[in-house]
Formats: sequence, structure tokens, C-alpha cells
Amino acid sequence: MTAAAANKLEDYYETLKPLNLAPLWVRLKGLVPSEPMPKAIPFRWAWSPTRGALITSGSLISAKEAERRVLVLENPGLAGQSRITDTLYAGLQLILPGELAPAHRHTQSALRFCLEGEGAVTSVDGERTTMHRGDFIITPFWTWHDHKHEGDEPVIWLDGLDVPLVTALCAGFREEHTDEDQEITRPEGNALARYGNNLLPLDHPVSRTSPVFSYPYGRTRESLDSLARTGPVDPHHGITLRYINPTNGDWAIPTIGTMMRLIPAGFETRPYRATNSEVVVVLEGELDVAVGQDPYVRLSRNDIMSIPGWSRVRYRAVDGDAIAFCFSDRPVHEKLGLFREDRG
Repeated sequence: MTAAAANKLEDYYETLKPLNLAPLWVRLKGLVPSEPMPKAIPFRWAWSPTRGALITSGSLISAKEAERRVLVLENPGLAGQSRITDTLYAGLQLILPGELAPAHRHTQSALRFCLEGEGAVTSVDGERTTMHRGDFIITPFWTWHDHKHEGDEPVIWLDGLDVPLVTALCAGFREEHTDEDQEITRPEGNALARYGNNLLPLDHPVSRTSPVFSYPYGRTRESLDSLARTGPVDPHHGITLRYINPTNGDWAIPTIGTMMRLIPAGFETRPYRATNSEVVVVLEGELDVAVGQDPYVRLSRNDIMSIPGWSRVRYRAVDGDAIAFCFSDRPVHEKLGLFREDRG
């Protein structure tokens, strides 16, 4: 193209702006790239300094004043956007003895993964559950939930939500409860007794989110131990179990995939990538994670790492078994027919 023709085209583009029009041929590759181009980057949040910052917040603002005393895990590639990956939100929540985080509800689905302390209680739609390290707890969308502390030591858990997805769809709603804490209408453990033993009430309908809102770590650990002793180890995932909705066999949360992964001592996975992004937090042992061409990064107890979508990842456990909780946006990719993986 000649300089004169190029100048004429640029002049044409200027005439389009007042009309709120744009040439697709200029923007096409940005709109429809040849492969995913996440803005998030791999990043590790080391537990010790992160915990220190969170504990400090407890002396500056109460859970009631903050409504939720949370430090958001912001990916450096998405500064100011309150995202740990392009599509996921994560934060660390602190509750101190005697505190109450008041009841509210919202259209965003949430998970809680307890990392430290005893004595905290989460209540969801009339049933309470006591939180223990390693427990995975669901707050389904548009359900009343509050948190309180009946123990004597700080309790910290990881929050994971589908906030970016709901924001993109402009479908976010929120409501405060008229009372600080909701009325408890069912005994603790009721949901687990009804739905958590490969049994369902006879006429229970299929539900979009698992009715088992609390998955105790003890049960999960038993399953991992059994498979580690007897079953094959997947070359790309190690031993990975996903939490399910017992009414339909789908993911426990329709928009967030939750898993527990065990990498046996001395095992190194083969490179793997998929379109979904993932968040990893180490529960036991030490886990080495390599993303793309980067060298291995060692994750210790409660360290958290973001893995952007379509990033080639490898895991290894050197000195002993490593166990990590993971959550991702994979269910959305699957339901929309967008999920793709590369086991190269």
C-alpha cells in the first residue's frame, strides 16, 4: 500500500469514530486470536508474609465493620481488577474469636477452603457447619450465609468466587439479611447425612449446586490414601479427585471446578495445558510447580499459586507426598463447549 493510500485509509478511520463504528479488519486478530492470550501471569503468594498482612488487618478493622475482612489475591497481570486469574476471584478471609461476619447473599457462587485455626462456623440457608483445616465448603449462589467464631484462635480460609464471570454477564445482585446472623433451621451435619453417603432422599430433584455444602477433609484424605496405595497415577494429573454434586454427578459448583490433588513422592507429571485457569493451594507437603518455560517454584504449606489458562504446567513432589486443593473455571468451559486440553 502506498503512503497516499495509507493516509487516505487513516482519514477514513477518523470519520468512523463519531459514528461509533470500527473496522473489523483492524481489530480481528485481537478479537479472535489464534490461541488464548490470558493477561494473568503465574504467581505465588507465600504464606508467611501474606498471613502476616492478614493478621495485621485484624487489629485495624473488625469483621462487622468490614462485612468481610478479606485480602484480595490480585494477579500482577491484572492489577486493580480483584482477580487471581482472568476469570476467577480469590481472597483470604480472617475471623477472630467472638466475631460475626453478618449474613448476606449474592448471585456469585463461592467456595471456602479452611487453612488455619479452629472454632469458626459458616451457616448456609439455615444449616451451620464447623470449619476445620482442609474442609471445602460451598456457598451456592443466592443463599444466605454468615460466619462466626466460637473458638479462641484466629481462623483463616481461602475464598474463591466466579465474580469476573458474573460481572462480565452483568448479572450481579446482592442483598443484606435483616438479621446479623440467620436462623438455624436444620441440625449441623444434616446435608451430609442426607446426600453425602452415596444416598439421596427418594424424591430429591436434581439441583444445580451440590446440596452437600460441606466436604470434610478427613473423608477426602481417606480416598486419596486408598488410591495412592492401589490405583494408577495419571501421568499428567497425579491422583486428582473432583468434588461432585451427588444429584447429577456434575461439578459441585456449576461454575467453579474444585479438586484435591495428590502428587506422590518422587513423581513428576508430564506437561499439560488446558483452556481453563486454575488456583492451587498446598495443604500437605511441598509441591514444585513449573509453568511454561519458567523453572520450578516450590510451594509449601498454605502457599497459593495462580496458573493462567492455556499455560503448560508440570508438578513434582520431591521429599514426600504433596497434597493441594485446586479450583478452576473448567465447568464453564465444558458447558459452553470451549474446553480444550493438550497432553503434550
